[in-house]
Amino acid sequence: MELYEAIRGRRSVRRYKADPIPGEVLDRLLDAAQWAPSWAHTQCTEVVLARTDTVKRALQATLPERNPAYKAMVQAPVVAVFCGRKGRAGFKKGEPATPRGDWLLFDVALAMENFMLAAHAEGLATVCIGLFDAARAARAVNAPDDVDVVALTPLGYPDQEPNVPPRKERAAFARWESY
Repeated sequence: MELYEAIRGRRSVRRYKADPIPGEVLDRLLDAAQWAPSWAHTQCTEVVLARTDTVKRALQATLPERNPAYKAMVQAPVVAVFCGRKGRAGFKKGEPATPRGDWLLFDVALAMENFMLAAHAEGLATVCIGLFDAARAARAVNAPDDVDVVALTPLGYPDQEPNVPPRKERAAFARWESY
């Protein structure tokens, strides 16, 4: 799949088939995440792939039931838990190097986007989940104290054709030289 086709074609999917994902496909998705850029090449992103019902249900319990992706958390064959190692991205000699402090959210988002686009190219579907209890999710995957759980995504073959949402006009978000 061509890059721009993947960018324009990827959708948030919330219904999945139970079909397993081959190991070599998962390897390619992790490779895509691993090659994402990161602050000063600190590579703070870490990913946990949850496949057992026990862990997927524990992760599902971190979402409010009203979250549209709630059922997808156990329906999908895999849930990818995107994490960031604290104190690496955005730091120099152990001190924050930017006014924003820890840069891990940005670095994890870059890796997750690569993962999600690669998943789409492989015929798989994802949805980025940010509405969940991160501390409970960290406990569900036994994350160490110096790791933040940033986002979750069910991963599997889509069992729906999502609508294409409209986009803003370019003039509504892009400017030349200044606001």
